[in-house]
Amino acid sequence: MRAESFFNVASYVDHVGASGSYGDKSLHDQSHGESFLSLLQNRFTRSGFYLMDEPEAALSPQRQLSFLILLHDLVRGNDNIQFIIATHSPILLAYPGAQIFSFDEGKIHQIDYRDSQPFQLVSRFIAAPERYINALFSELPFKEN
Repeated sequence: MRAESFFNVASYVDHVGASGSYGDKSLHDQSHGESFLSLLQNRFTRSGFYLMDEPEAALSPQRQLSFLILLHDLVRGNDNIQFIIATHSPILLAYPGAQIFSFDEGKIHQIDYRDSQPFQLVSRFIAAPERYINALFSELPFKEN
């Protein structure tokens, strides 16, 4: 859920007194990432079909790792649950055994994790951040303070 949508959900949960279904703490008393993880931890059941669009938008890199643990706990040994997650996060794409599909190049096709654009970009950036920063800002005029 986007932050704006989640704010409305959190307000409704507080209004109807249902915070117990989300870990006994108001979602408003948590960061967006914490409340998103609380949703996953407390409301996703052991069975179901879940579609998620860029859940990393609410999550720091550390919280993305927590998300992977929660996801794994839900999936482990359960044939009655499935997640389809649209993501640009190389962290989320690294989920063990995930089938990764690319929608690039005009057709949907399965790819290897290391061939994904998010992995490729982040790997290259981490290897040489100066090169990217210099390329991004080389055309900008220098601004003195």
